[in-house]
Amino acid sequence: MRAAVLLTCLALAAADHYHSEAVWTARGGVEPDPLEHTAAYWHAEAQAALAARLESVDQRAARSVIMFLGDGLSVPTLAAARALQGQLQGRPGEEARLAFETFPVTGLAKTYCVDAQIPDSACTATAYLGGVKVNQGTLGVTAAVRRGDCDASLDNSTHIDSIAAWAIQDGRDAGIVTTTRVTHASPAGAYAKIANRLWESDANVRAAGLDPERCRDIAHQLVHSFPGNRLKVILGGGRREFLPNSTVDEEGARGRRLDGRDLVGEWRADKRARNASHSYVWDRAGLLAAPADDDYLLGLFESSHMQYHAEADAAREPSLAELTEAAIARLSRNPRGYFLFVEGGRIDHAHHDNLPRLALLETLQLSEAVARAARLAAPDTLLLLTADHAHVMTYNGYSRRGNPVLGLSGDAGRDGKPYLTLSYTNGPGYRPHDANGRPDISLENEFGAPRMRAHVDVPLASETHGGEDVAVFARGPGQHVFTGLYEQSQLPHLMGYAACLGPGRHACRPAHPRAAPAPAPAPVPAPAAAARR
Repeated sequence: MRAAVLLTCLALAAADHYHSEAVWTARGGVEPDPLEHTAAYWHAEAQAALAARLESVDQRAARSVIMFLGDGLSVPTLAAARALQGQLQGRPGEEARLAFETFPVTGLAKTYCVDAQIPDSACTATAYLGGVKVNQGTLGVTAAVRRGDCDASLDNSTHIDSIAAWAIQDGRDAGIVTTTRVTHASPAGAYAKIANRLWESDANVRAAGLDPERCRDIAHQLVHSFPGNRLKVILGGGRREFLPNSTVDEEGARGRRLDGRDLVGEWRADKRARNASHSYVWDRAGLLAAPADDDYLLGLFESSHMQYHAEADAAREPSLAELTEAAIARLSRNPRGYFLFVEGGRIDHAHHDNLPRLALLETLQLSEAVARAARLAAPDTLLLLTADHAHVMTYNGYSRRGNPVLGLSGDAGRDGKPYLTLSYTNGPGYRPHDANGRPDISLENEFGAPRMRAHVDVPLASETHGGEDVAVFARGPGQHVFTGLYEQSQLPHLMGYAACLGPGRHACRPAHPRAAPAPAPAPVPAPAAAARR
C-alpha cells in the first residue's frame, strides 16, 4: 500500500503543471565552479559579504557627489547585464557583479509621476534632481504646470532648483555627462524649467505654435540661464539644437534652429566676457587635447544622440568612461567640491527598439564609467547610481546555469518552438502568427545579429516604459540614508543631506528641518586665468 501511495505521489510531482522535471534538466550553459557544490563555498561568500557591510559605515559629510543614471535600467536589465558580463569573460555569468553592485547600500525608488502611473524621463529627472514629483513631460516646474502650458511655466513660483543649482549656490562646481543629447530630458533636469521636454530648440517651440522669445527652449536655457550657464562641464550629443538650420556642423549634419542663432558661439562669447578659460570640442581627439585647467568645457560629439558604443568609431567618439574621467579631472579642481551627473542614456533607446544586446552592452559601458569614477574620485565623494524608470523586458525561462543570456532559453514552448531568454511584452519586435502559429525565431536570417529584435507579445511602434520600482546603489559619506523603499523625489534631498547642500536637514548640521531654500546665486567673479577658445 505504501509503495502504491509513493508511486502516486511521484507521478503527481512529475506531472506538476508549473515545475516539470523536464524543464529543470534542460541542457546547455557553462558549468559553474565545482566549489559551488559545497556548503563551505556559500558560507564563506556570505561571511565575506557580511564583513564588507559591517566595515562600510561612513558618517562623514560628502564634499562631492557623482550621480549615475541608467536611463531605463530596470532590475531585469541589471540581472541580464551582469550575466552577459560574466559570460563575456568565459564564466557562467550569473555570479558576476557590475561595478556599482559592489556598493554597500541598496534601496528602491518609486517612479510614478503626479499625473501618470508609468513615468517618462522628464518627470523622473525633476524628481531625482529637483526633489519634486511633477507631471509627465515637464522639467523643472511643479505639477501646477501641465505639459505644453507655456504661460503657466513662466510663473517663477512654479520653478524648481536642482541639486546642481544647490551645489553652485554653495560655491561648488557642477557638470553633466550623457550619451544622449545634452538637451534631452534626463540631463535637462539639472538646469531646464520648461513645460515640454520636446522643446529642445526654438524650432520645436515654434512647431507647438508658441513664441520662443517667451517660452525659451532648452538649449537656450543651457547657454543663457542659471544654472545651465554656470555648469563647468557639459559633455554629450546634440549639436543640432545649438546651430542654425543654415549651418553644417563638423561632421556634415545641419542644425535645427530657426532663429539663426549659433548657441555654441554664444556660449564661447559668454565665457570670454567673463574672462573664463574654456574649450569647445566635438570629437575624442579634441576631448583628449583640451586643457585640463580650463574653467569650462563644452563637448558635443554628435548631431543627435551619441552612437551606441558597440557601433561607434572608438577613435572618434569617446566612451562614457572617458567622458566621466574628463569631467572629474576638471570638477575636482574646486576645493569645495562638486556635483556631477552622468547618464548612460541609450540603454533606454535600445529597449524602446527591442534590442536587448545593445541595451546590455550600454549597461556594461555605464558600469565601466562607475568603475573609473570609483578609482578617480576622492574618498569624501558620495557615489550613487539609479534609474529613472523601468522597461518591459523580461528575463525568463528555465535554462541551465550559464545559458547564453542573449540566446534561446533552454526550454521550449508547448508548440515545440524555442523562445528567447530575453523578450518584451510590447514593441516593434512583434512577429505575426500564421497557420502554423508563432514563427520559429531561431530560423530567421537575422537570428543572433547585434540588432536582432527580441520577440514581443503586443505590437507597438516603440516599446513602453515599465512602472516597477528601480534600484538605488550608494557608496561613500552618507550612504546609509539610501536604504529602504522611498519616493524617487527623495533622492536629491538624501544627496543634499549627505553633502550639506540645499534646503532641509544636513549631515553637518542635522537639526534644521525647516531651513529656508538656498538664496539666489551671487554674481560669479571673473577667474584670473586667460580665456581660451
